[in-house]
Amino acid sequence: MDKAKMMADAYQLRQAIEAEVVEVEENGIKITIGGDLKIKKISVNNSEDNTLKDVINSAIRKAQEMMVLKMKETIDLKNL
Repeated sequence: MDKAKMMADAYQLRQAIEAEVVEVEENGIKITIGGDLKIKKISVNNSEDNTLKDVINSAIRKAQEMMVLKMKETIDLKNL
């Protein structure tokens, strides 16, 4: 399989995963999250809370950035 085909397949898979949506509701709290792990909507007792959604998404993004840095450090150490 050539590199262009693999890249196209990976892009299509990523698009399909990001389009998926999971919704969980418990004790009056409802969270909708996409396959990209971004919170789409949070509601507490049927009232949306965009501030909470934004803070959680920010925390997730920072955790992902930290994981990437740790992976890079590990790979760089192995190449020494």
